[in-house]
Amino acid sequence: MNKQHQEAPVAKLLTGIDGFDLIAQGGLPKGRTTLLAGTAGSAKTVFAAQFLAEGLRKHDENGVFVTFEEPPADIRRNMLSMDWDIQQWESEGRWAFVDVSPQPELEQIEAGAFDLGALLVRIEHAIHKVGAKRVAIDSLGAVFSQFLNSAMVREELRRLGAALRGMGVTAVMTAERTQEYGEIARFGVEEFVADNVVILRNVLEDEKRRRTVEILKFRGTTHQKGEYPFTVLPDSGIIVIPLSAIELKQRSSDRRVSSGNEELNRLCGGGFFQDSLILVSGATGCGKTLMTAEFIAASASRGERSLLFAYEESREQLFRNARGWGIDFQLYEQQGLLRVICAYPESAGLEDHLIQIKTEIDTSKPRRIAVDSVSALERVSTNRGFREFIISLASFVKQREVPGLFTATTANLMGGPSITESHFSSITDTIILLRYVEMLGEMRRGITVLKMRGSMHEKDIREFIIDSQGMHIGKPFRNIIGILSGKPEYVSSGDAERIGRLFKE
Repeated sequence: MNKQHQEAPVAKLLTGIDGFDLIAQGGLPKGRTTLLAGTAGSAKTVFAAQFLAEGLRKHDENGVFVTFEEPPADIRRNMLSMDWDIQQWESEGRWAFVDVSPQPELEQIEAGAFDLGALLVRIEHAIHKVGAKRVAIDSLGAVFSQFLNSAMVREELRRLGAALRGMGVTAVMTAERTQEYGEIARFGVEEFVADNVVILRNVLEDEKRRRTVEILKFRGTTHQKGEYPFTVLPDSGIIVIPLSAIELKQRSSDRRVSSGNEELNRLCGGGFFQDSLILVSGATGCGKTLMTAEFIAASASRGERSLLFAYEESREQLFRNARGWGIDFQLYEQQGLLRVICAYPESAGLEDHLIQIKTEIDTSKPRRIAVDSVSALERVSTNRGFREFIISLASFVKQREVPGLFTATTANLMGGPSITESHFSSITDTIILLRYVEMLGEMRRGITVLKMRGSMHEKDIREFIIDSQGMHIGKPFRNIIGILSGKPEYVSSGDAERIGRLFKE
């Protein structure tokens, strides 16, 4: 019986760009050309240069950069901020430029007279000279503006793609867009000719910029769908945050760890689980930072390292407050048991904060993590961006199988929902609510464990006080309703008894 001939699947080439290869499910299709489209400031040139740089650094694959806009000297200088020494790679015969950038002293080419033949010869010569496996062309708009109409652009683009394929290289070509959503590229035909299309966006939402990458198509192979946030960092270049790579495969532990408060441990059925995420929600001044300090102190008492991210108070302020509760953060730091990272949310984009948190966790390898407060980061992001941040952060901490405590500030003094709670509540293991309770002209504090996965816990709303020794949890509030809703009201003993009988068998 004759076996039907079956072609091999499309192979992929790892770009080396952090996170991108995950959403590309293995990288760019090997031996093909990818169109990289984006508006001004969307990091097209950085992506193209990083594609070559990571090929050199991680895969020992040489590259050719064809530049139509910036002179090679400008590209070398700009990319030094990413710690890419292009000049050194050139001297080693691993990187070559094909310079087609505008020359002011030369006459402009008459429209319609431009031909790619000579350019292709120069590209092929550069590829053979350095033995290149990767080619970056930046950008198509500069060269195709020389042609009279879109039909000529389409034909020449097809010719360029076929020539590069024949040279056995994997190539990326950048193209400008005039808007973030709409036509893929300037001439409206580029995406139909290219084998693969990747779109970079730099969208302005609610006066905040948000960069995303979307793989629109890979011809003959698969990829993740949708937009994914990314950032550009010095010394790192583009880092994509691949939410699709989040997998629910982390293990679950029955081991308990102390919250740092014995009475709170009893409320939680014996303490927090070793790999749990804890959300502490409450109004400003009601004890969230104190709970964070006690959480860290419990870790230090066992000789275990903790990592604290603070977005509302300075390091000195945190240390002073902790001393007021009998907790010595400075001593923990000197003993190597605590690392504190303080930053205003506005000091960087939300994606940058996320990358910093992940890097610090991987570097410090703490046994406990605390973020005070995560809701402060709402200020520097859109609602959608913040939701993605929360999901990515929570999943990352869960995968490290260490307890993470996150505080969130409610919208008003008496409590109420917050954006952080709405995004975080479904993925956290434990939720603790702190509330102010007005009683006879006096403001008191209440605490309750709203949720604790995998464990029984007390349902009472307990009163607590704060003094120089920390938090002291007392008896439950009685004959008061509406505490969690922020509208506490007294009920008489008779009314309370009648309500209680309604729930008896």
